[in-house]
Amino acid sequence: MANFSKPSEHRFTVEVYQNAHLPEGGREVNAIVTVTATGGGTMAETPLASRTPLVPHQSPSSYGQRAAGPDAAVVVMVDCSGSMDYPPTKMRGARAATAAAIDTLRDGVAFAVVAGTHQAKEAYPGGGRLALADATTRQQAKDALRKLTPGGGTAIGTWLRLADRLLESSEAPIRHGILLTDGRNEHEEPDALRASLQVCAGRFTCDARGVGTDWEVKEVTGIASALLGTADIVADPAGLSADFTRMMENAMGKEVADVALRLWTPQGAEVQFLKQVAPSLETLTERRVDAGPRIGDYPTGSWGDESRDYHLCVRVPAAAVGEEMLAARVSLVLPAPAGSSPHVPAQGLVRAVWTDDLAASTSLNPQVAHYTGQAELARVIQQGLDLRRSGDIDGATAKLGRAVQLANRSGNEDTAKLLAKVVDVVDAATGTVRLKAKVTAEAQMTLETRSTKTVRVKK
Repeated sequence: MANFSKPSEHRFTVEVYQNAHLPEGGREVNAIVTVTATGGGTMAETPLASRTPLVPHQSPSSYGQRAAGPDAAVVVMVDCSGSMDYPPTKMRGARAATAAAIDTLRDGVAFAVVAGTHQAKEAYPGGGRLALADATTRQQAKDALRKLTPGGGTAIGTWLRLADRLLESSEAPIRHGILLTDGRNEHEEPDALRASLQVCAGRFTCDARGVGTDWEVKEVTGIASALLGTADIVADPAGLSADFTRMMENAMGKEVADVALRLWTPQGAEVQFLKQVAPSLETLTERRVDAGPRIGDYPTGSWGDESRDYHLCVRVPAAAVGEEMLAARVSLVLPAPAGSSPHVPAQGLVRAVWTDDLAASTSLNPQVAHYTGQAELARVIQQGLDLRRSGDIDGATAKLGRAVQLANRSGNEDTAKLLAKVVDVVDAATGTVRLKAKVTAEAQMTLETRSTKTVRVKK
């Protein structure tokens, strides 16, 4: 573990957990990398309106100084399509939830509200700009929410592009979106939504929520995945306000933007994959941006006070017993002003040591084993639900039974409870289950949406 942060700044640490021993000729090195940020973040005991914003993208010694402009910008995208009127509680819940989110904004944060249908419109403040949160603008925004009425279709890509244009007008380092939908993206082609996500990726983060049970899980989770946010279901509109408040509180807790995980590998070594494995599963392999010879940066978004785990797999050149090499160097990289070198607050080392000790080379590191199981858990849940939808009862039973076994073995109680709403568990230890004859849409969608949420390994 290494920590290069100065006392005055947000601190990052990197810890590496692995079994470095390989058999003669072995080539695959696995490690769990835990990144922890402390020293700022949620600041739960500090009143929202009195928090000191950070200077955006400044040198390490300047973190914590008061900035001239807003330190964060947020756009809330509210589905106002015609289906939000069926039942009317959805539209009422959306207005109330957006008002609760606005009340959670701290003074000085830039914000806007977008009304989304088959086109995107500025609900507040208008004029292609953002408002700065204070008592007056919060009330004005809530007044504008009362004018939102359902009507029209759903084209989520247009909502995201408008949010991007609004956020681009701000120099705030933390840029975040909150998106609510109740239906499928039926009024634009899938390629149009994918293109919008490609444009917005890396420009702002976004949490996505589906209200009710008539939306498409893969669309909502795909939006959150592309934009490094969270996804969830709010089946009952009455729960929207509490959920929006939590999302906004989390957004207000972010203090360091555009953090990258940088991997250096030696000549002959190759990164097989890099995945975030806690608090949720997210594959980062394809998001690599080359940053120099044998160096790649992987985006992780914005950070507050939190800890995340990553699974790194590196393929190294084969070697003889007794040889040792550095398989990878893992660094945290923070942005810096133009012309300056990026700040590297912490780094860790991944090693490879070849041995003829069979016990040493075949022992699986507990952290690696745990998260390998968590990844399999998410995979078999998705496969099981797909098989159930296609009518393959035996295949679905086998996959969901394996999911029950993995959830029981890893102590993932939340997922186990969700699985129990889809299958009758005969024996959790062996994964013996029976598919329930009747499963509500809410139960199935909740399991699918939350299948990638993981539990931390006990270290």
